[in-house]
Amino acid sequence: MQLSPHFSLEEMTFSSTAVRMGLDNTPSPEVVANLTTLCKTLETIRECLDEPMTIDSGYRSPALNAAVHGVPTSAHVSGWAADFICPTYGTPLEIVKEIASWDGFDFDQIIQEGTWAHISVAPTMRRQVLTATFTNGVASYHQGIAP
Repeated sequence: MQLSPHFSLEEMTFSSTAVRMGLDNTPSPEVVANLTTLCKTLETIRECLDEPMTIDSGYRSPALNAAVHGVPTSAHVSGWAADFICPTYGTPLEIVKEIASWDGFDFDQIIQEGTWAHISVAPTMRRQVLTATFTNGVASYHQGIAP
């Protein structure tokens, strides 16, 4: 099922961790509606970056989110967030800097998280720009973009 011209439900729900652990990662109809909204934003990003994107993580069922050590309130659980890369455009840091610079572009969070960028369109739309740092595999989040 296509959620938008370039993003499918299969792509937005696939998880190698879920497959490996035998976890059901099937979203509810409400989550599918949220993913459809998210994909509209991803389409805009894809168009503005003028390059294809690879989704690393979209929807996560509560069990999958716990398995990957996500916070229980993660926007991934409600279908509002995706982690992605766009290597033909640049690094996740370059991508986050670019998206954060767009006046009038609505998002809840954009986060440079190591080897990927995270975008959330949760209804709060705070335009929060963060950088994640990792210590022993545990993420800490800081306001702004790290150099």
